[in-house]
Amino acid sequence: MKYKDYYALLGVERTASEDDIKKAYRKLARKYHPDVSKEKDAEEKFKAMAEAYQTLSDKEKRAAYDQLGRHQPGEDFRPPPGWETQFSRGGADDIDLSGIDLGDLFESLSHGRRGGARGFSGAGHHETFAMPGQDFEATANLSLEDAYRGTELNLDLSMPEMTPDGMVRRVPRTVRVRVPKGATDGQRLRVRGKGGAGFNGGPPGDLYLNIKLTAHPRFRVSGHDLYLELPITPWEAVLGASVEVPTMEGRVALNIRPGSKAGQKLRITGKGLARPHGHAGDLYCVLNIVLPAAPGDREKALYKELAEASSFNPREHLA
Repeated sequence: MKYKDYYALLGVERTASEDDIKKAYRKLARKYHPDVSKEKDAEEKFKAMAEAYQTLSDKEKRAAYDQLGRHQPGEDFRPPPGWETQFSRGGADDIDLSGIDLGDLFESLSHGRRGGARGFSGAGHHETFAMPGQDFEATANLSLEDAYRGTELNLDLSMPEMTPDGMVRRVPRTVRVRVPKGATDGQRLRVRGKGGAGFNGGPPGDLYLNIKLTAHPRFRVSGHDLYLELPITPWEAVLGASVEVPTMEGRVALNIRPGSKAGQKLRITGKGLARPHGHAGDLYCVLNIVLPAAPGDREKALYKELAEASSFNPREHLA
């Protein structure tokens, strides 16, 4: 009997979980399924991969396979003593190991019962195989307003479609998706069932949206928080003031305390982007003290009077 390394065929470790094995199988099924694959020897590779999955996805068969030990692929071997008695459902005499293939051996353990997904029969005949549709990725360019309120998008995609003669062609398809409010730059959203169509009754794939926010003329986005450069006058910084600032929902009043400094951040709670679970982000106003571009004579006189009256020296530490 020739040994087949089922774990290597699926590209997983011997310690792989059931989910890891299933994910590996689904990935390879999309690549090698003969109805869609252009890979060389796709049918043979798919048969071997399907055989490996049928064994490793069944707990009893996987335990029996692991008891065979490790061998080099293609190496002649025999099961260890007592193996047939332990794993044969009908007894040791029911399995004839002369000239039997490893895949047929595990098929005989279940007396014709198939485990896992179906692919090819032991005789090599093509069977109906339900294969999930292909997952797709697309970039969604959103304005900050769309991200803040949520929006619906029409995405023009090119997806595979099976023709009546069994060939696969790519056809244009428009997919309408809902982007929930609070989407952030760099976020990856999963839209279930909006990917490629499944084959032979398989479920459709998923669509993954990579969110990209376009630059906004006023606000800078950091996660769910927004930042606004807020210019104030020197006297507002010294004396304090109440000023109006824009938010995504309209203008609000913001109190500036006396003695505020350039670069200081004032937080307006809950005026950022919505979070999926919990409170929204915040809006941070970063103070920027701005001087008059062309002060008049009266302003110059007042600045001169201030200079003569003040003992403030911002460079004292440099003396």
